[in-house]
Amino acid sequence: MLDCTPKEPVPEGSHTIGKINPVKTCQPIGAMYAALGIHRCLPHSHGSQGCCSYHRMALSRHFHDPAMASTSSFTEGASVFGGAANLKTSIKNVFQIYDPDIIAVHTTCLSETIGDDIPAIIKQSEIPEGKYVIHCNTPSYDGSHVTGFSNMCKGIVNYLAEADDAPKKEQVNIFPGYVNPGDMREIQRIVTEMGIKSIMYPDTTNVMDSPMMKKYEMYPMGGAKIEDIKDSGNSKMTIALGAWSSAEAAAILQSKCKVQGVPLKIPIGVKATDEMIMALKDGFDVEVPLSLEIERGQVIDTLLDIHFQYEGKKVAVYGDPDIVIPLTELLITMGMIPKYIITGTNGKKFEQTINSMLEEAGIEGSKIKAEGDLFDLHQWIKEESVDLLIGNSHGKYIARAEDIPLVRVGFPVYDRAVHPLMPITGYRGCLRLIEMISNTLLDRRDHDALDQDYELIL
Repeated sequence: MLDCTPKEPVPEGSHTIGKINPVKTCQPIGAMYAALGIHRCLPHSHGSQGCCSYHRMALSRHFHDPAMASTSSFTEGASVFGGAANLKTSIKNVFQIYDPDIIAVHTTCLSETIGDDIPAIIKQSEIPEGKYVIHCNTPSYDGSHVTGFSNMCKGIVNYLAEADDAPKKEQVNIFPGYVNPGDMREIQRIVTEMGIKSIMYPDTTNVMDSPMMKKYEMYPMGGAKIEDIKDSGNSKMTIALGAWSSAEAAAILQSKCKVQGVPLKIPIGVKATDEMIMALKDGFDVEVPLSLEIERGQVIDTLLDIHFQYEGKKVAVYGDPDIVIPLTELLITMGMIPKYIITGTNGKKFEQTINSMLEEAGIEGSKIKAEGDLFDLHQWIKEESVDLLIGNSHGKYIARAEDIPLVRVGFPVYDRAVHPLMPITGYRGCLRLIEMISNTLLDRRDHDALDQDYELIL
């Protein structure tokens, strides 16, 4: 079996001391998003009401859909005596009032500092027959939202995944990583095109991009079903997309249920998509369908047709490591120069991976930083500017101050619409990224030309 753990474990103790504007947000946001990827699941924030409100707000602003969650609503008493009573009461009330099939508990700074024993509290709680309560620990002062997503994925596997004594089924588990519902849907489409049955979890399709219906449903139709998650222990293979967000959960599933784990990059760009398709081809002995070959050919054709718009342009890329790594690989494929590459999540493996890509491409003089800061990025750009910024909405202040165009990719994106439904994964997503990058640079060139014409008139 293949080892699905990262070659270098993600180190603990990633604190924001000395940071001004870290390229990340806190763990519980990622845990809440992962929990929403289970059908009829209500995420539960074990901490103060304000924490839960912020996390729901951040997800709702990005996805333009309501992020439903409950909270233990800590007060001063819970801060002193612990939150056990609050959590027990919350579990009882949530099942009685909101009737979810499963509650996914994640912790906050306060409950982690107190030291609440969540597994012990869950065992002492009133859980109706046929219902489930799972948990993960997500201290906000450690790691990032990607770490929280990973921790909830591990919790899902630990609590729910099971294996029978029967031979493994001809089906694949997909751990999609911290991506939008549109990306998850595109990954599922590619697997289906190859004729392979899949179980994806977390799966936020038809949850965080649910359609407007005649009647409001607190639990939309989407999300991975509990019985499918249980059956994932009987799958032949697990594809873990993203070392930071998925690899550890796949490693646990491999150890617990003997399901072979294959760690891969999130399929952003030609190379990363090729790798995922070939892993599925080899693992299930199937042929790559003509439809996917045509899509790949369209990407290559587009790269050749419009390379003059972006080739040689310098780029600053920032965001989650599992997004930035394959995105940087795509930019190199396009002939662009990734000048500055940073992530807010910890792990020196990020810097090593990016350095290897740049060295192989013969690109020198770039700056790479894990646990990075947008303030650092701004200072670098002031010293030597770039032609384009690629990252989340928080970079708009640098873009505005330095008059550099920004392509919004990743999490969070607060000031654009439709993006959660539009994929950046797979060959179709690759075409979309090429379109966004080339058209943004083309608009800038036209803008500069108009400025020059105006100066000549004056």
